[in-house]
Amino acid sequence: MIKYIMRKDRLFVRVAIGFVLGIVLGLFAPQTAKDLKVIGDVYLVMIKMMIVPILICAVAGGIANIKDIGTLRRIGLKTVVLYVVMFICSAIVSFAVAFAIRPGRGVVFENAPVWEGTLANTTVSGFLLNIFPSNIFNAMANGDILPIIIFTAIFSVAIVACGKKAEPVLALINSLSDVMFKVLSYVMEVSPLGVMFLMSYSLAEYGMGMFTALGKYILCCYIACIATFVIVMLLPLVLYTGMKVSHLLRGLSKIAMMTVSTTSSSATLPTTIRVSIDDFGAPEGISKFTLPLGCTINMCGGACSFCCLAIFVSDFYGLSLPVSTLAGMIVVATLINMAAPGIPGGGIVLGASFLSIFGLPFDLMGPISAFYRLLDMAFTTMNVVGDVVANLMISKNEKQWDQSMVSYHKQQKLVQ
Repeated sequence: MIKYIMRKDRLFVRVAIGFVLGIVLGLFAPQTAKDLKVIGDVYLVMIKMMIVPILICAVAGGIANIKDIGTLRRIGLKTVVLYVVMFICSAIVSFAVAFAIRPGRGVVFENAPVWEGTLANTTVSGFLLNIFPSNIFNAMANGDILPIIIFTAIFSVAIVACGKKAEPVLALINSLSDVMFKVLSYVMEVSPLGVMFLMSYSLAEYGMGMFTALGKYILCCYIACIATFVIVMLLPLVLYTGMKVSHLLRGLSKIAMMTVSTTSSSATLPTTIRVSIDDFGAPEGISKFTLPLGCTINMCGGACSFCCLAIFVSDFYGLSLPVSTLAGMIVVATLINMAAPGIPGGGIVLGASFLSIFGLPFDLMGPISAFYRLLDMAFTTMNVVGDVVANLMISKNEKQWDQSMVSYHKQQKLVQ
């Protein structure tokens, strides 16, 4: 049993055990739980330590490794534009769901959560002034995330433009990414302890209301994913291509089995390509371009994640987010998710960085970490389904596919 629990791919089991132990400690030894909160704080500090290097490596690697610029001029441009539009629409739908449910409100705590910080400047002028760094090294030292992302994006585009001359720089970035993601995996190994002591403190401080808040948050995320699937993916695809819902769901069920078990868009990619070509009859050339690209830049599930997280945290601490902040969140979420790394625990770090950009506290990332695999099942599924839907719509627009090819392709497979 111990050998099974300690396996590298069973981190979520260890986190679940830490979560349960945290509940026991918080309920039966509340003062001890408060005294040991420092261990959970260390875990949060370690997450904060990884925010800047992980974002730099993710953004730089995601952009700089796009080599075929010629292909991007037509199909690539359509793909990127569609992915961005789908992400923004997913964010709007997710905000609407989160505001309807208000997961952080209506919960009775023994001690009301208090946060004494200040939100970041989210006026148009303040937003624009904070985007571009006057000194990139100062921005890194101060943890100013948005200027770092912008500079890294510009730097990465320059690497692509320089071509062969920049190959040593690209090799360095890819090597650095491997190293940083390995460091992140070490940090994630500490998460069972971090979750245990943060959960125990949350229960000791806020009481059983913490369970209600987390339950409402999980429910909010799943409803946002379902609403996004119906409004942003299913309806546009059916209306534009005439594809039957039953055909779509039958193929997507095969993909969902992989996304739920692996929680990785990259690990699901071979299945995604096979289902798109074999089951849906999508053209191989377009599929093998748009689907791998979607693993990097199309994150509709990420939109659901970030938007629900922002509303949950702001409601939990009784904060009010102005419209300008919500608009800024959509822009920032788009930038971050277009280079999100498909690694275990990566969403936790990105969630913390997203909150820190807008001056929101990210202490709740500890308790959320205990449920993150459950949440990531839904988020990853939405990411991959968005790739498939976009691939079919682009193929239709390029006049290389229509809904009749689904049944035709199946007949061809039966003849063979």
